[in-house]
Amino acid sequence: MKKGKSSKNYIWIFTTYFTEGFPYAIIRSISSLFFRDMGVSLEAIGLTPFFGLPWILKFLWGPQVDEYSTKRKWILSMQFMLLIMMLLASIFAPLSFNVKAIAVIFFIGSFFAATNDIAIDGYYMEKLDKKGQAKFVGYRVMAYRVAWITGTAGVAAVGTYISWFFAFLTAAVIFGIFLIYHLFFLEEIETTKKKGSSLFFDLLRVKTVFVVIVIVITILLIRFFFQSSLYFDLKKLFPIIGKIRFTHIVAFFLLLSLILLIVFRKKLKSLILKDPDSFYSKAFIYFIDMEKIGVILAFLILLRAGEWTLSVMVSPFLVDLGVKIHYWWISGFVGLPASIIGAILGGWMISRFTLKKVIWPFIFIQNFTNIIYMCLAIHLVPFLKINTGSAEPVSIGVVNLTLVALVHAFDQFAGGLGTAVLMIYLMRICHKEFKAAHYAIGSGLMNLSSLFAGIMSGFIAGWLGYAWLFGTSFVISIPGMLLIPFLPYVSETKKKPTCF
Repeated sequence: MKKGKSSKNYIWIFTTYFTEGFPYAIIRSISSLFFRDMGVSLEAIGLTPFFGLPWILKFLWGPQVDEYSTKRKWILSMQFMLLIMMLLASIFAPLSFNVKAIAVIFFIGSFFAATNDIAIDGYYMEKLDKKGQAKFVGYRVMAYRVAWITGTAGVAAVGTYISWFFAFLTAAVIFGIFLIYHLFFLEEIETTKKKGSSLFFDLLRVKTVFVVIVIVITILLIRFFFQSSLYFDLKKLFPIIGKIRFTHIVAFFLLLSLILLIVFRKKLKSLILKDPDSFYSKAFIYFIDMEKIGVILAFLILLRAGEWTLSVMVSPFLVDLGVKIHYWWISGFVGLPASIIGAILGGWMISRFTLKKVIWPFIFIQNFTNIIYMCLAIHLVPFLKINTGSAEPVSIGVVNLTLVALVHAFDQFAGGLGTAVLMIYLMRICHKEFKAAHYAIGSGLMNLSSLFAGIMSGFIAGWLGYAWLFGTSFVISIPGMLLIPFLPYVSETKKKPTCF
């Protein structure tokens, strides 16, 4: 495994993870701001989580990134397509049909962005050994968050103060600079297993085409249901059904598929062994054949459930509190530095004291933020009652505003610690032959709970209020934390399964 000099590592890690976080910020965050600025309804904007599906489903094509071409070539090709996406967004922004056009562009671009993530994560694990992976995990989180704030603050400012044409053009220029750097200076660290061009012909196989057709038909049927009279009748009888989106149905089927994979994994393994050359199938079998796979899957899905439930409602909480005009500096100048410090400190402590010793305290600190937010909500209940829905909110005072900023800072700091732990654990469970595929599977599973968080958090907040919501979000995080003592592969001495 190749290891570059430490100074060079700092450069390529920053540039690659910046180009991982920047498209995510544009597609997932800036898109909502743009659509709202164009007068799109909140109900329609509520469908923008659909853009996030490729990040959850990316494990379906993660094995191809390992099997075909090299990670560097995947990175360059995906980033070129993302650059085209941003340029097209700038071209369509001034036009009358800009909303529909850019929605389609961003949805297609989300597949390129998710694949770019797979390749970058695989490149990181391919180039660094275990010690290097732990050492730089905080630094890569920092680069990702710098990219996020560049997109959500910098590009957003250009869009709202000047025009969206220049905003998306600015995004393209920033991204293009990094792409040019990667084109000339990002090292090739692998030998090609299969030529990338052969992927096209392999996808034309009868089995592959049949699976794609089944998936497309299933998606169309689900979409048809959401537009049918039966759905609207059910929504009238059970209002909660109206909060269920297409993405939630997809998440349900993914969970069901995972359960079936675990239950029938021995039978599937015997079937796959009949075709020992199936790289794609091996990637999944190696993953589900790990020690205590049920515990691993439950941990990955449940651990961030409480965090997602909290994060979905933090912005509405600040708006109803009457401090939305302060959110830009609280997020950019308080939250961002705190998250960077947390991520770098977390990576250093994992490298210094091992994952096994810090995983429990770091995850607990991350989830304890929910309790602190609950206390903050209880303390500020009088202002929530006055300012919720008010066109001219009453000031909460300097002391309370400082308190809000400090809580947000602690939340971001704790989030940095937790993210460092989760990244290291994901890398720990990756098999050496399927690094990109297994990391894609793990990170995709971690995002599953985010699709359900919106329904649950909105319902609880509307019914019981923010304080109860934040307290409940901590309770939701407990099952994931209780699984930590039973997790395999936390210690470096544990070996990966050898199922073939």
